[in-house]
Amino acid sequence: MRYTTFGRRTGLRVSQYALGTGNFGTAWGTGADHDEARRIFDRFVEAGGNFIDTADTYQAGQSEQLVGEFVGPARDDLVVATKFTVGADPAGGVSRTGNARKNLRTSVEASLRRLGTDYIDLLWVHYPDALTPAEELLRGLDDLVSQGKILYAAFSNFPAWRVSRAATLADLGGWAPVAGIQVEYSLVERSADRELLPMAEALGLGTTLWSPLGGGLLTGKYRSSRQGRLADWGRLVHSESTDQVTATLDTVLAIASEVGRTPAQVATAWVNERSRRSATSLIPIIGPRSLAQLDDYLGALELDLTEEQYDRLTQVSAIPLGIPHEANARALNGLQGGAAASFDQPVVPVA
Repeated sequence: MRYTTFGRRTGLRVSQYALGTGNFGTAWGTGADHDEARRIFDRFVEAGGNFIDTADTYQAGQSEQLVGEFVGPARDDLVVATKFTVGADPAGGVSRTGNARKNLRTSVEASLRRLGTDYIDLLWVHYPDALTPAEELLRGLDDLVSQGKILYAAFSNFPAWRVSRAATLADLGGWAPVAGIQVEYSLVERSADRELLPMAEALGLGTTLWSPLGGGLLTGKYRSSRQGRLADWGRLVHSESTDQVTATLDTVLAIASEVGRTPAQVATAWVNERSRRSATSLIPIIGPRSLAQLDDYLGALELDLTEEQYDRLTQVSAIPLGIPHEANARALNGLQGGAAASFDQPVVPVA
């Protein structure tokens, strides 16, 4: 396991994988029970992992409780990240959800109790609520940093314009800086290539990438069975809904056969290589429900795709970048090619 700083705006050193613990607990009717979760946690730490990602809403608070128990005396050796916005109580009212200062304070206090710690390394604002002014949220986060209850603040599932505005306001106000973003990213979900990842790379934001296997689709298992997240949970899962998704999965399976590895390892190795080519830290969040799944993820750390294999996967999964990126690229092609250059040439997204 290698290590990197969490972006260019912090000195926080984290492992190249974050262990996502949404499967720690069974309150959602699916997940890993206490003993299996413990085995997963211990194996991750033994492999050199130090970055643990949870949320108050995961398994209605069970995930935070289990993480707190497992971290125990190794607390200061590990980086613990959690989230707030939705709340741990499914029946929580209007004061128990959203990003207002009141819910921010009560959510963090509750997370500290469940985690059995007096500080959170990284607090994610889980979702934008479209109501709370950015200034209120940033001042509330800054207060928590000043109090030592959180060390860093970051944004999950926010559009790029909200993150960049918040980062600018924090810098101008002298408040705790926005340290990073969290976003879904995989071979079957590359929308972040349009705005979010270029923004993170330009601003030096640490970036965690959730669902690197497309909810299990990239393992190939759903071609023969519905067992797994598709049947147990029925959400946060991709399907072969387009010809491109099918072609992408076909390519993953073909390369897996070529190298004698599992499709999951090939798909994860592509994300790992994309991370190595980034101008900032891109850290996959792996979310195993069993020890076998964790071992599959760890095996991907030892898989180096050839340039040709990486390019095949990149090209088959590439998405249209849209306006203004495609218009700008056509203009650039025209400037580079002279007056006779065509402005109607296709655009290939940058990996």
